[in-house]
Amino acid sequence: MSTPHVLLALLADGPRHGYDLKRAHDERLPRARPLAFGQVYATLARLQRDGLVFPTGQEREGGPDRTTYAITPEGRTGLEEWLSTVERPMPYVGSALFAKVVVALLVADPDRARSYLIAQRRAHTERLRELTADKTAPGATLDDIVAADFAIAHLDADLRWLQATLDRVADWHREVHA
Repeated sequence: MSTPHVLLALLADGPRHGYDLKRAHDERLPRARPLAFGQVYATLARLQRDGLVFPTGQEREGGPDRTTYAITPEGRTGLEEWLSTVERPMPYVGSALFAKVVVALLVADPDRARSYLIAQRRAHTERLRELTADKTAPGATLDDIVAADFAIAHLDADLRWLQATLDRVADWHREVHA
């Protein structure tokens, strides 16, 4: 995820301070890792340094002063360029699940590897149920539904891969013992 571009997008609707940006990020991207306040302010500082945002003033709402930022024309151009650039599919597999399965197959006996794969499949299936319930819950927002759909599609792909790997382990086990 590109935190600077997400913050620029949130500022495209109008000026906000860091606290509002963090809250809006966490609400609009409900399945993403929440931003730390330090990350928001460090990113705003870089965006300001690069001429993509500028401070518009300060607010005080029963606490410390909060600097409000707005997007510059250059920031809007940068956001539009980022949005118009197609994301390339990842060239490498970089998942803890993949690494764990490969290591289990390398160092464990086939029965232990199968047990891990089955347990992981069970965990994925349970998470699918949770996400399905979340997206069909009363009051689910479009953000909630889109985020759940994204996660469900990835979990579904993982489940198909886990099952294919289980089938391969079973085939390999039969060949070795035949």
